[in-house]
Amino acid sequence: MKVVLSTLFTVLVAAFGSQAQTFTEETNQYRKHYKDEFLRSENSPLKEADLPYLQFYEPDSSYRVEAHFEKAKGKSFEMPTYSGMNKTYVKYGVLKFKVNGRRQKLTVYRSLSLQQLAKYKDYLFVPFKDKTNGSDTYGGGRYLDLKTTDLKDGKCILDFNKAYNPYCAYSTGYNCPIPPLNNHMAIAVTAGEKNFTKHHQEASIK
Repeated sequence: MKVVLSTLFTVLVAAFGSQAQTFTEETNQYRKHYKDEFLRSENSPLKEADLPYLQFYEPDSSYRVEAHFEKAKGKSFEMPTYSGMNKTYVKYGVLKFKVNGRRQKLTVYRSLSLQQLAKYKDYLFVPFKDKTNGSDTYGGGRYLDLKTTDLKDGKCILDFNKAYNPYCAYSTGYNCPIPPLNNHMAIAVTAGEKNFTKHHQEASIK
């Protein structure tokens, strides 16, 4: 019996280790693609020499959670940006989930202008703030992207390892939406992108 239990434990440990490795590999591959996009985008604030200054938390599968989605019928409204310009969004729905055992809620938005473009017709936007802003992460908050096709049977996977900085974290001159108050989380989300360290290095030199 002890031999059977020992073998079963070994198999379970190996399987868990394999899953953790796969998650880490998938996250790192996603981040590589994320960095490459800066070099492909004509509107990018970063050059290849800037990419080493992009920093991330270690991949953490506990921040990849299943969320329950509730569709909303919201009127269009103007979401302020850090440049002073407004952008038009509509409340698309609400995501309810748990992180580290604590209940959380985030509102999902849809851009009315992007909705008119074939490439972004399924694009959904989740701007948020948490307790890491201003210390480990950009003070203006971070973003998550979803697609309408990610929402299936009232559920979706929300992966904070994919949380990223707005362009305003790297340079001025961009219209980055300010996360609404209802998307300010009272927890520290230690996953996803961290502060852009080039600014900190330049500040220390000065």
